[in-house]
Amino acid sequence: IIPELYPVAGEPVIDKPGKGAFFATDLDLKLKNRGIKTLLVCGVTTEVCVNTTVREANDRGFECLVVSDATGSYFPEFQRVGLEMIKAQGGIFGWVAPSSAVVAGLKA
Repeated sequence: IIPELYPVAGEPVIDKPGKGAFFATDLDLKLKNRGIKTLLVCGVTTEVCVNTTVREANDRGFECLVVSDATGSYFPEFQRVGLEMIKAQGGIFGWVAPSSAVVAGLKA
């Protein structure tokens, strides 16, 4: 973990052994115990880990907003298509927005 993102004291850290953050972890339990229903999803790679996590979250009843410029891929085309898949059909798995829109929404 880079110093700028190091967890604060008491902040949970989830070590994910698979592609998605829910597989073989207690993330679902931690989120539900805190009453969290909406997730802001960031990370790499968009077409694998981000997509898998969003799909797993969606199946568990969470609403997901993927922060498009806080995700990444080795391949620009995979990045584009990965984000398109999430928001297809009116947000079948979740929604996608740039960080500027997310920050503006959180301030409102």
